[in-house]
Amino acid sequence: MPSSGVRRLLGPVSAVAVVVVAAVALAVGAGRGPATVAQRAAAVESRIRCPSCEDISVADSDAPSAIAARRQIQAMVRAGASDGAIERSFVARYGPSILLAPPASGLDALVWVVPAVGLAGAIVALGVLYWRRARALGRLRASP
Repeated sequence: MPSSGVRRLLGPVSAVAVVVVAAVALAVGAGRGPATVAQRAAAVESRIRCPSCEDISVADSDAPSAIAARRQIQAMVRAGASDGAIERSFVARYGPSILLAPPASGLDALVWVVPAVGLAGAIVALGVLYWRRARALGRLRASP
């Protein structure tokens, strides 16, 4: 049986051991290493719309313009360009509609905000409608 001094020492030591083991496990699980050129290119290709197609990513299209865009993306990734720089070059060439997901800033944020506000307004309007009908029905039942 360990003495009380050893028990007092084991308490903090075991807590530190648990923290170290958890930190190592998180580092191993999260650190899959840097993405390869092909993985980065594939990620960018999936976010850029095919220039000649409608609502299809460059990665999913076999159109000649999509093949050319994939080659350009791969060349830019190999040259060391960041994902943002690659997307900005496509936006400069084709306009903001080349991105499958619109930016969430400036006037483009309206694409995300307007539907949410419209849905909230519709829910409030339905709630008010049902509340008024319930009040009117309650008055009808209460009247002799």
